[in-house]
Amino acid sequence: MLLNGLIIILIPFLGTSLGSSVVFFSKGELNQKLQKFLLGFASGVMIAASIWSLLIPSIEMAESQNIVAWIPAIVGFLLGIGFLLLLDSVIPHMHLDSDNPEGVRSSLSKNTMLVLAVTLHNIPEGMAVGVTFVGAISDNTGITVAGALALAVGIAIQNFPEGAIISLPLHAGGASRKKSCFLGIMSGVVEPIGAVLTVIFAGIAVPLLPYLLSFAAGAMIYVVTEELIPESQNGKHSNIGTIGVAIGFTLMMVLDVALG
Repeated sequence: MLLNGLIIILIPFLGTSLGSSVVFFSKGELNQKLQKFLLGFASGVMIAASIWSLLIPSIEMAESQNIVAWIPAIVGFLLGIGFLLLLDSVIPHMHLDSDNPEGVRSSLSKNTMLVLAVTLHNIPEGMAVGVTFVGAISDNTGITVAGALALAVGIAIQNFPEGAIISLPLHAGGASRKKSCFLGIMSGVVEPIGAVLTVIFAGIAVPLLPYLLSFAAGAMIYVVTEELIPESQNGKHSNIGTIGVAIGFTLMMVLDVALG
């Protein structure tokens, strides 16, 4: 089971790493239409994962613990939103196609703040993988190892384009291919770290699992509504971003239902 857990935790990071390595095979930035599609796709995956892999199991687990089913879902979800809102306000970062830094004022370079922006929304993904794995190895949670694996695979699929979306612009901005790839990979390191920390905490406080599941869902939905969807809908070709959302949502839903 320990080996299974390690594999599940590392799968999303592998997706980011492979995506970042695209910089060695591409000569320029991603096509704008493709970038919007991939941002939408990532949004769809995260929305579906929040529902089927996190919120629904949170409600079902609360019912099995004889708790009012919607309370952990609401409390955890809102705390997850608040947690990411706090990080978004504190951590200096910069989004793609923007020259306006967010968070506290900093002297960090634009490249570093671009990486921090991606790192910021990788945090809830790591938490989601960690808490679903704990649910899978715990009794009476309704979460299976296959379900945790489905979530990890779904996040890895959407991490692949995210890795490319960060490494290619860095290279186009003057960074070497090796540095661009390295920074892209580093943006994903927070995922296995967050997953391991969540596993440790959730393993100690198993009764809090319904709250932790919905907390991760809230954090992921914050990223989708604050960053991914606005970026996919900005400017021309917004319909391509919408198509990406539909495809990503459908794929993640199928993975979760089929494997969960």
